[in-house]
Amino acid sequence: MSVVVRFAPSPTGALHIGGVRTALYNYLLAKRLGGKFILRIEDTDQVRFVEGAEQYIIDSLKWCGIEFDEGTHLGGEHAPYRQSERSELYKKYTQQLVENGQAYLAFDTAEELEAIRNKSEADGVKGWQYGYQTRMGLKNSLALPEEEVKRLLAAGVPHVVRLKVPENEEVSLYDEIREDVTMHTSQIDDKVLMKSDGLPTYHLANIVDDHLMEVTHVIRGEEWLPSAPLHVLLYRAFGWTPPKFAHLPLILRPDGHGKLSKRDGAVFGIPIFPLDWTEKGELLKGFKGSGFLPDALLNFLVLLGWNPGHDEEIMTIERMVELFSLEKVGKAGTRFDVDKLHWFNATYIKAKSNEELLPYLRNALNESDLNGENYTDDYCKMAISLMKERVTFTHELFTHARYLFETPQTYEATFAAEKWTDLAKANVLQIKTLWEGEDEANWNHTDLFANFKTYTKGNKIKNGDILPQLRLALTGTSGGPGVFEIAELIGKKETLHRIEKALAEI
Repeated sequence: MSVVVRFAPSPTGALHIGGVRTALYNYLLAKRLGGKFILRIEDTDQVRFVEGAEQYIIDSLKWCGIEFDEGTHLGGEHAPYRQSERSELYKKYTQQLVENGQAYLAFDTAEELEAIRNKSEADGVKGWQYGYQTRMGLKNSLALPEEEVKRLLAAGVPHVVRLKVPENEEVSLYDEIREDVTMHTSQIDDKVLMKSDGLPTYHLANIVDDHLMEVTHVIRGEEWLPSAPLHVLLYRAFGWTPPKFAHLPLILRPDGHGKLSKRDGAVFGIPIFPLDWTEKGELLKGFKGSGFLPDALLNFLVLLGWNPGHDEEIMTIERMVELFSLEKVGKAGTRFDVDKLHWFNATYIKAKSNEELLPYLRNALNESDLNGENYTDDYCKMAISLMKERVTFTHELFTHARYLFETPQTYEATFAAEKWTDLAKANVLQIKTLWEGEDEANWNHTDLFANFKTYTKGNKIKNGDILPQLRLALTGTSGGPGVFEIAELIGKKETLHRIEKALAEI
């Protein structure tokens, strides 16, 4: 049987970065074993449904480079892929469980159950649950006379369908990451399978869909591990063979204390979502909008819980597919190391060609108050070559090098006060005079540096006594790429203009 995996998010908001990692691991296993990867949208919770969230999920994973074989946007042999469009299937299978004695009808109202829980709490009994210890004292088709059940149904009294959990059993399963997992049925309540509005709960729809879509491996977050024994019981109730389970370790906050949540984005100054997302009128910057490259993000994410077994860190997605296995996924939670993430992004930016990075610089230019059309692609690619070794985020190709696109309007005050002495100004003026005699056709960093060295050697001046001041004149700052490379890029006329301006204004 071929491998089939699925990613099944709920469209209740933006896709959390932990969900991206789950999708990535599913994708890698499918590709590694020559299987299928399905996108299923679990939208039965209409109360929390958010318009646009489904498309956001699709767009986010596409930006990351994670593609599906089947799904809501692609179609496929297992369509439809939205649970809201599969309601008749769930009703059919729920009825099957009721008829087989594996499930029952429950007429208790939410208010009645709340009162029972409160009384139990007041009596000192904590953790009351609707299960085999309590079900026969409640309002359901197992405890009520058959005639009373018929009367309630005929009267249209709202009801739910609950799973009839077996009494006093150990439920065991093998998890590909956690190994043997066992839970006693006394810890499993009679979960609602079909709600009173006719919509299924996650537990029922999940099992029915995984079976009908022929899913062979369920790879999901650790938070679903407590539900796994319940799901095994549901497979048993239907007489179906369960898939292989793999529950991924948590992604922890950067400080290591607790699971990374969307609230932590603001706390630690990091994105939590792949793309920008607006929530309650607030724009939440995603990884893309924050200047991250998708392949750098995936490389970082794949190592949050999985280890290839050696020291290799930089990996293309093809290499990840080649190396990936569930056996190498750990059990312990992994800290979201922000410094490591930044290192990955900077490393990937350095490795990109100037041509590949050109759209990022163009985008930043277009979003600025400058007219980006004034600069040719060749000029921009030369600017990128000067900057890509010095930046961490793609937008910094412009924001950290604005001086490559306009004459500095201000100068780094503290540095200027310390270094812009009368002697320094005199030296800068002499360099300007030398460069005025340079042939514009031969204006390049090699010749400019040669002239500079001739002057400093002839006058016994150290490079450090004049080079920082030249940089200040050309860029307005004390740091950046090579001075002579900057001068070559901006050209003779602009170089001389900037030096003249600095001599007049600083």
